[in-house]
Amino acid sequence: MSIRVFSGVQPTGNIHIGNYLGALKQFVDLQAEGTSVEDVPHRSDQSSLNDCIYCIVDLHAITLPKDPAELRDSILDVAALYLAVGIDPKKSVVFVQSDVPGHAELAWILMCNSYTGELSRMTQFKDKSRGNESAPTGLFAYPVLMAADILLYDSNVVPVGSDQKQHIELTRDIAIRVNNKYGDDTFVVPEGRFLKDGARVMALDNPTAKMSKSAENPHSFISLLDDEAKIRKSIMRATTDSDGEIRFDPASKPGVSNLLTIYGAFTGKPVAEVEREWAGRGYGDFKKAVAEVTTDALEPIRRRYAEIRPSDELRAVLRDGAERAGAISEKVILRVKERFGLGA
Repeated sequence: MSIRVFSGVQPTGNIHIGNYLGALKQFVDLQAEGTSVEDVPHRSDQSSLNDCIYCIVDLHAITLPKDPAELRDSILDVAALYLAVGIDPKKSVVFVQSDVPGHAELAWILMCNSYTGELSRMTQFKDKSRGNESAPTGLFAYPVLMAADILLYDSNVVPVGSDQKQHIELTRDIAIRVNNKYGDDTFVVPEGRFLKDGARVMALDNPTAKMSKSAENPHSFISLLDDEAKIRKSIMRATTDSDGEIRFDPASKPGVSNLLTIYGAFTGKPVAEVEREWAGRGYGDFKKAVAEVTTDALEPIRRRYAEIRPSDELRAVLRDGAERAGAISEKVILRVKERFGLGA
């Protein structure tokens, strides 16, 4: 039997290298390989080619106000980047979340089986609502929609950035809760897959904070579509320290450690090997090398994106993906509704 992989990315602007190394690179890797049953504890079968479903989660994007025209463009931008980084629509299902109504339908069912206490503990909600007396209900409840996204496809494995661990645990908790009440096979209980190296790329100007495309300083992050000059300038400006030693120590040398992580992720080398390679050498040369491997990795992505984005191919891929995703999700929705006693 195949192992079902599901994940998604919000259409909230240009994707940065932290998103790519923490999530999209995993998407491509999982599309091309089988997943070990050790990564999926509840599975005992030994044949495990992956069945991959990748979504642009536009319903999540409207938890805060968005300009409709900009959102539509961003949906297509992210879809084009999916294909540009190497996701193959012949091997994987690629679609837009709102084109499959089962996401919203299942989210309501799960909302009735989740609790305000567990949602109020979500770190990302606390961060995004800090300083406000009130916040949109969707911002508070969107982890339940994320759970619905995953559970709607009987997903076994969910490749995401390490910052999503709390949401994966909530998804598992809800699935187990429903299974205990309505039957053990109502939902597949998924496992998160998180990268150890490169899963958490930090801001270049403040390496104690996660890289974010919403940062005011454009040199705080590197987007997949940044040109070579911008990439080089941002990395050469990256915050380091004054002791001159290239050593991985996130607590006392966060800036250098962040550059080591980026270099290792793009070259495929463990951070310890990168440390040995650059021991005794200067920050200036190291930054130039980080810029070189980053530009080399992103140039083919930019080129492929420029071909795909204006083409008719993109919308055709999304239409086909929505049909394929809808066919899978309808079976799960029918099963869940039957267990809950919904429908005539």
